[in-house]
Amino acid sequence: MKGLKKQRRIQVIVLAAVAMAASFGAFYYAAPDALQYFRSPTEVSEKAPGPNETFRIGGLVEEGSLVRGQGAAITFSVTDGGAAIPVRYEGVLPDLFGEGEGVVATGKLVDGTFEATEILAKHDETYMPKEVIDALKDQGMYVDPKAADAAPMTN
Repeated sequence: MKGLKKQRRIQVIVLAAVAMAASFGAFYYAAPDALQYFRSPTEVSEKAPGPNETFRIGGLVEEGSLVRGQGAAITFSVTDGGAAIPVRYEGVLPDLFGEGEGVVATGKLVDGTFEATEILAKHDETYMPKEVIDALKDQGMYVDPKAADAAPMTN
């Protein structure tokens, strides 16, 4: 009787492990772009990701780099103070998008230009994604807007 219970318990554990592995495999196969990594412009310039890798890049829109092309084509550069990466985007930009403002873009790096499929801009004067703040702090470009003695950011 004890041998049968032990064997049944082992079968249940093995079945649960196989089911978990299968569900993870199905999730990864169904949504490979759901697992996107954030990179700063300095990280992208130091070690370029693969051409098929979808990731997020964030920083500040570099002053003087915003160019509106024909139709909905827009080009600009994202910087963290250490490096600037050119970005190309076709579509409607968020209302709060502008030069010197925080931005996070999703897309792929193609021939040195980040081809964005989605652009996110900060939604008020104080919000900026944690990853962007960390990247800007690493480059010495971040000033906390809540600080009493904070001066406006300049490049």
